Amino acid sequence: MSRCHAGCAEVDSQTEAVAGEGFLLGCISCKRREEVSARATVDWHFKPLQEDDFRHIFHYDHPAAAVLHEDFSDRLEWQGTLNGDVQIGAVYIQNVTFNDTGTYRCTFHRTLFLPLQLENVVVEKEVELTVVAVANRELTAVISEIVMYVLIVVLQLWLIIVMVHCYKKIWDDHEAREARKALKAQGSLLGSKDNCDGVQAE
Repeated sequence: MSRCHAGCAEVDSQTEAVAGEGFLLGCISCKRREEVSARATVDWHFKPLQEDDFRHIFHYDHPAAAVLHEDFSDRLEWQGTLNGDVQIGAVYIQNVTFNDTGTYRCTFHRTLFLPLQLENVVVEKEVELTVVAVANRELTAVISEIVMYVLIVVLQLWLIIVMVHCYKKIWDDHEAREARKALKAQGSLLGSKDNCDGVQAE
């Protein structure tokens, strides 16, 4: 699901990470009016699986980014907007572990600089992250691979048919040439015989 504003599209984050690899936690909050100047900070909170409370793990206030929980020390990297008017609040998790499974909450605190006043807006988005040992292949990828193999088999069969057809055509042409040569040779022999018969008659 995605929502579009002028020059910005709100796309949902992926929700499955592979243990031992990196993962991008996506979070996008588009301004309703691009022409309005704004400033925003972003906070990430994490609630582990089967726990009730969220932990404050990351804060971004341009240009400073801070990891706030020891479980994510040296593992979180800001991948969002690199100016004060933040609309992309993504963070990258390095070396994902199974303990990273849970709910992530991304919060934008945005101040809009309207002509007559300031307007404060808070936007929250959540990502339910599942960590797996091996990446699950998407159905579309499986279907694409099956179609690819089917096309390869069909093309090979078509190539074999074309080769057989060409070989048969070459063989038929060879047989026709040999037949013409035989007829020509037979005609020459008959002509020679007639000449011999004419000489004997004289």
